[in-house]
Amino acid sequence: MGHRRRRGLAKGDAGMERATLAQREHRLPLEDVIQRPSGMWFIVGTVCFGAFMAALDASIISIALPKLEQAFHTTMNRIEWVSLIYLLALAGCIVAFGRLSDLIGRRPMYTLGFGVFIVGSALCGASWSLASLLAFRVLQGIGASLLQANSVSIITAAADAERRGQAIGFQALAQGLGLSLGPLVGGVLTHIASWRLIFYINVPVGILGTLSALLFLPRDRREGPRPRFDLVGALVLACLLIVTMYVLKEGFTPESRPTITAVLLAVAVLATALFIFIERKADPALVPISYLREPLIWMGNLTSVLSFSVMYAITLVVPYWFVHIEGLSSAKAGLLLTALPVGMALCTPFAGRLADRWSKVKVSALGMVLAAIGAAGLFAFTRTTPAFLAGLFLVGCGVGTFTPANNARVMNATPGPHLGVAGGILNMSRTLGMGVGVTAGGVSVELFTAAFGAHDVALAYRCSFLVAAALALIALGLTLLPQGRSQAGK
Repeated sequence: MGHRRRRGLAKGDAGMERATLAQREHRLPLEDVIQRPSGMWFIVGTVCFGAFMAALDASIISIALPKLEQAFHTTMNRIEWVSLIYLLALAGCIVAFGRLSDLIGRRPMYTLGFGVFIVGSALCGASWSLASLLAFRVLQGIGASLLQANSVSIITAAADAERRGQAIGFQALAQGLGLSLGPLVGGVLTHIASWRLIFYINVPVGILGTLSALLFLPRDRREGPRPRFDLVGALVLACLLIVTMYVLKEGFTPESRPTITAVLLAVAVLATALFIFIERKADPALVPISYLREPLIWMGNLTSVLSFSVMYAITLVVPYWFVHIEGLSSAKAGLLLTALPVGMALCTPFAGRLADRWSKVKVSALGMVLAAIGAAGLFAFTRTTPAFLAGLFLVGCGVGTFTPANNARVMNATPGPHLGVAGGILNMSRTLGMGVGVTAGGVSVELFTAAFGAHDVALAYRCSFLVAAALALIALGLTLLPQGRSQAGK
């Protein structure tokens, strides 16, 4: 009896030893590092790497469009699709990839995103025709959506509640800087070399990001049977987002056709109704309708759209103000515009920390107050003076203060199984905000020009800054509305 017992214990010890060895074999190379209290910042840094790179490529192409037009012997109308098709791919895939990351794991999806982005960038740089460049930009956009869909959710899962706002602040800073600095970086690269360099530069940067992801991102593969992925819902949502982004970017330009815009708006409405019907029946749903019904969730995403629309209405109109009204060169205009991302860079990390220690609602509200004051300042000061640049700086401070606090509110109120899709929706709201801002800025200038006449174009530009201020005030009002009793959102 004793002999059998000793033999059983020996077998048990051997089994435990094998399990321990297997566990060690599956450990990350630097797992001991990321498990330290400060190890979270290695994860945040990795996520910021991808967030910056994906956001930079959304805006870096704008400065290279004239050279691309010459290189491919085409028209500006066609070459603008190089920018638009990237945003369409990004918007169409981001929520579905966020949900897939909840099912498969965020680490493998994020690492895959770097790989797809690297391949897409290299192929874009090697493009031999406009058609090939557009196809490879779609691939690049898919890679970017894999990165952006997982960025906020990875940080939310890795950061404790006391530091989550600050961590999300750094991620928001990386995205904001990427989007804001894209034209400046693109201008430098196209000036010193070919337009192809703006794509090739992503390859070594992406390789570093991939290595960082493999070393630092924690394992989170799901055990057991995986729920079914709602493919039909994903396709309908992708159609809805692509149509919406297209209408926002192209549907209200002078060259657009009202009939086509009206048809696309009708398609968007029908796609919305169909998506809601599908999600109510789906088990599990791609985006749980009950989750979207939470006031804090949908209000947080709506105010996110409005905040980024303020930023992009300003960044669209101000360069035209500098060049057409002030008569400055494009290079000097781009340099002066950096007052906005500088304000964002300075405020975002501190705003995240302040939101953790004080109040996420109050910090979000403070951000929109600053943005509204900054936009109103652009209206008040009619020349490019230090006061005008201070207005730009305040807009950057405002969006940089609002974003981490608002994102932390939404993510804190999100159940763990839905972090991926919640992060995807938040990033989608940023993309939609960009489209809304560009549309609001462009349309407002046209409407005010028609109202005041061609002799007072300067006043039309100034009034468009008031439209941006009004958007900030609307976001402020929505932020201060009571949004349920959830303590997570305070």
